[in-house]
Amino acid sequence: MPHLHQPAWLEDAVFYQIYPQSYYDSNADGIGDIPGIIQKLDYLQSLGITAMWLNPCFESPFQDAGYDVSDYYKVAPRYGTNEDLHTLFVEARKRGLRVLLDLVPGHTSIQHPWFQASARHEKNEYSDWFVWTESAWNWDVPGYRIISGYGERDGSYLTNFFFFQPALNYGFAQPDPSKPWQQPIDAPGPQRVRQELKNIMRFWLEMGASGFRVDMAFSLVKADSDARQTTALWQELRAWLNENFPDACLVSEWARPRLALRAGFHIDFCLPFGMPGYVALLRKPYPQNGPGTDPYGFSYFDPSGHGNILEFLDTYLPHYEVTRGQGLIAIPTGNHDTSPRLAQGRSTADLELIYLFLMTMPGAPFIYYGDEIGMRSLDGLPSKEGAYNRTGIRTPMQWADAPNAGFSTAPAGQLYLPVDPAADRPCVTAQESDPQSLLQRVRRLIALRRQHPALCASGSLEIVHAQRGHSIFAYRRTQGSQSILVALNPADQPAEITLPAGLLSAAPMTLYGIDAAIHREGAEWRLRLPGVSGGVYLLP
Repeated sequence: MPHLHQPAWLEDAVFYQIYPQSYYDSNADGIGDIPGIIQKLDYLQSLGITAMWLNPCFESPFQDAGYDVSDYYKVAPRYGTNEDLHTLFVEARKRGLRVLLDLVPGHTSIQHPWFQASARHEKNEYSDWFVWTESAWNWDVPGYRIISGYGERDGSYLTNFFFFQPALNYGFAQPDPSKPWQQPIDAPGPQRVRQELKNIMRFWLEMGASGFRVDMAFSLVKADSDARQTTALWQELRAWLNENFPDACLVSEWARPRLALRAGFHIDFCLPFGMPGYVALLRKPYPQNGPGTDPYGFSYFDPSGHGNILEFLDTYLPHYEVTRGQGLIAIPTGNHDTSPRLAQGRSTADLELIYLFLMTMPGAPFIYYGDEIGMRSLDGLPSKEGAYNRTGIRTPMQWADAPNAGFSTAPAGQLYLPVDPAADRPCVTAQESDPQSLLQRVRRLIALRRQHPALCASGSLEIVHAQRGHSIFAYRRTQGSQSILVALNPADQPAEITLPAGLLSAAPMTLYGIDAAIHREGAEWRLRLPGVSGGVYLLP
């Protein structure tokens, strides 16, 4: 495993995810763009975030919103130019912000020149850059999705996701001897693809990017059941980064931190498909008929008080405990794939408590654009660029109480997606002037995290109270001599616990939230929280 160097800037990092086509339209064509992001950098700086992740901004036919790349070295014209992206890197750094790009290493678009060349009958330098079977009549390859009848090449290609996303060839960890088209990882084709991945990363890092979020990071080497060869590939890339770009950051879409961080990623996400505790934490469907009648139950952050924090911890803690010192786990507010949006069905008080949790946990928090103002999902939209049921969480950012919510001056019918038509839709300008708005509360919580080392990425985590059937969740964060207690009660009823003996020697200082929640009763210290409330307390 490569040396575990972590860029120092990750310690107090707070990330913000931007869906470029929906963030801010600077040229009135109805689609967000990079110059629009540049115009909003002061807002991002004022929010307190330190880094942003941009969903794919490379040239693409946009059948999958840019996750079908046709040129890894060129910004898509609808977003601007390479020069615009360079300007974003420069202007962001002036404000103390870093920019991560979305890297899609597992597949391209069928329109990519590499794939077009590989689909030719004649053998050429790109023939082995993608995974092709030996015959166009081979329509069934168990364990893989294949597409037959494309182009003049006598073969079928493996797809990594949709039919138009052919899998790049990183080789097979255990090639089937009866299928000679399954090349080993050290074959010339897979080795050239691996080198090209380094070339792409170098190109953007030298331009000023601070790293990459890596799409489907687990998907590269095929027939790799224990992820050993995929791990080795990323460890090689991490060692290369450590030597050439030691300040760069790699964030994986893997959702198995014990695998991803060992593979060399600096950060891996807590996401539903790999860590079901994330669903139990934030996104279980709301039951319709009361507790115990819905098979999905309740999220922990449900005001009914019927959620169970152990459903999250039972998934999270095993990953956390074996990866401490190896890298960071990110718990996001959501992303472009997680539906519904965080604010759906929740009050400002509910959301503030969730942010209190997210900004006081170890690792690196990620905020999906618009979640800081409580944007809601827009249901019932037709699919846009392969979004399907995710379309409603990708609608334009709501900047102002103005036409198109201040996102664009284009005619409404020309927008990438429609804006929320609700009269009470949240927007930035209204919340800027309201000290009790969600936006202002999020600002204060981000500042709290960054001001206290114990609350930052590597501060230790100790569970103080977490029980099934009890709404209070309390934990201690410690870094050096600083020790901080965080306590949450998402239920709409007050709750109380006795704190463990020895935790307190005197009353703590309230840093955020409910003051005087901790009091002494004889030899015991008691914590009492009103409904839907929490607090952050500096321990003596």
